[in-house]
Amino acid sequence: MYTGSGIIKIFAGSTGKPFAKKMCAYLGTQLGDAETIKFSEGNIFVRVNESIRDKDVYIVQPIGRQPNDEFVELLFWIDAFKRASANSVTAIIPYFSYAKGDKKDEPRVSIRARVCADCIEVAGVDRIITMDLHAPQVQGFFKKPVDHLYAKELLCEYIRRQGIVNEDLVVVSPDAGSAKRAREFATELNCSVAIGDKMRIGHDENAKVLEIIGDVKDKNCLVIDDFSISGGTLVDVSYALTDKGAKKVYAALSHNVLGEEGIKKIDASPIEFLVSTDTLECPYAHLSSKIRFISAAPMFAQAVKIIHDRAPMSTMFEQRVSKRLLDMSFAEQQTLL
Repeated sequence: MYTGSGIIKIFAGSTGKPFAKKMCAYLGTQLGDAETIKFSEGNIFVRVNESIRDKDVYIVQPIGRQPNDEFVELLFWIDAFKRASANSVTAIIPYFSYAKGDKKDEPRVSIRARVCADCIEVAGVDRIITMDLHAPQVQGFFKKPVDHLYAKELLCEYIRRQGIVNEDLVVVSPDAGSAKRAREFATELNCSVAIGDKMRIGHDENAKVLEIIGDVKDKNCLVIDDFSISGGTLVDVSYALTDKGAKKVYAALSHNVLGEEGIKKIDASPIEFLVSTDTLECPYAHLSSKIRFISAAPMFAQAVKIIHDRAPMSTMFEQRVSKRLLDMSFAEQQTLL
């Protein structure tokens, strides 16, 4: 339980309440009293039902399954807190969907992540906490401080506790773009790396895995990525790996954005299980026994505690994720399975 100075005021947007409640349980505090109303024509109304004058407040709102509504709602929350004379407003965005729009790689397109960053800052945010952005450089789109957390240690600890880390394990990147992330996982798990050669033709959720680069024959393979929407790439990689002689295939995601069809694809694939953090609610997880979660809420709660105590955030990274945080995450996991 949090025992620092001052009361931590955590509020939640309409899709952030489950995650925020887990954070509050870790911190030993109550979720702030606020409400969101969505009118029949789609208009969003937010209201804070308690005084926050001169308070440091934290608003939890993932931007994921309904990104446009969730993003606009976040802007309204930030504005409401500032107009209610909050001392500071920290936006906790466990998953930031528009981080995918991080570059201008063809003519006449928007750099969507930059537009979102500008809007969040204009609304009045003082700080942002998020996890595993699709591209780390998105932090540079903000002029305000961004605390960028990483799911790697949570996911690696989960894999260790499943007893599959041995000389036969290979970490697999589904494409060249995730190779650096795969190398970091492989270093943490002390194993080798393989890379999928993936091609994406259009701006859809379909990509084709053409080849596997690396030795996977008679190996257990862990496919890692930051998120998956359709599950197509993960499934294609799993079949490519089994065709190359892999024994078993597992998968780990920082964020689970899978829809109903994606879950069904995973369930029918050679993947033994897919584990991710709980930065997003997954309403279709019950459709497959292969879908598993490890809670990132204690990590976000610890980050809030450090910020609230005016301590350096670097201590969280220098000391790595503490055993207590991991144990809390695994305790929370039991309620997610």
